[in-house]
Amino acid sequence: MAIPTKRPPAAKSKALSPKPEATPKKKTQSAKARLISSKLSYKGKVFSVYTDQVIEPGSQTPNTRDVVRHNGSIVILAVDESKNPKDPDIILIRQYRHAACQFLLELPAGRIEPGEAPLAAAKREMIEETGFRAKRWTMLTKYFASPGFLGESMQIYLARDIREGNSKPEEDEHIEIVRTPLSQVLALIVGNKIHDGKTLIGVLLYAAALREGRLMDH
Repeated sequence: MAIPTKRPPAAKSKALSPKPEATPKKKTQSAKARLISSKLSYKGKVFSVYTDQVIEPGSQTPNTRDVVRHNGSIVILAVDESKNPKDPDIILIRQYRHAACQFLLELPAGRIEPGEAPLAAAKREMIEETGFRAKRWTMLTKYFASPGFLGESMQIYLARDIREGNSKPEEDEHIEIVRTPLSQVLALIVGNKIHDGKTLIGVLLYAAALREGRLMDH
């Protein structure tokens, strides 16, 4: 008969984790690129194209980058909450976009003129394209439309307490105002009927803020 041997109690296991000093430190990359040269390749009414030789963070050798320089744009998400605050009307516009070869439903937008403040540009563009004015303005977000080659930033403003007026579109602008409840705009987005990026970003951010009650005090 085998005599059982008494084993010492098992030691409690501990998770193996590296000591803080043993964690390899990441090399911090420079936040700025080093511009070697910049050549103006094209200058237009709205934007310019530069061909840059640049050493970017994390690189040791120059790369050639063609960059579209633009003064920046603003986007206006104008809402009418007077009839149904839970499903307010969104002021959309419909216009033909030659680059896209089709009519698009969009939020009103326009470029910031040199020396112009973004909010002033938003108020001006809303009057020019739609005729609407607003008493309350809130910036929703700022983003880059296509940072791989385009230097244009876009700021989306929420305009509330709106009232109608006369629009003043530019000579080449043929704009149809489309007042649409938020629920229908969201249905158009889900149904792949809205293809404009700034409109997708602005409407979805606003819908989330409205749903979560983050607009009550603005």
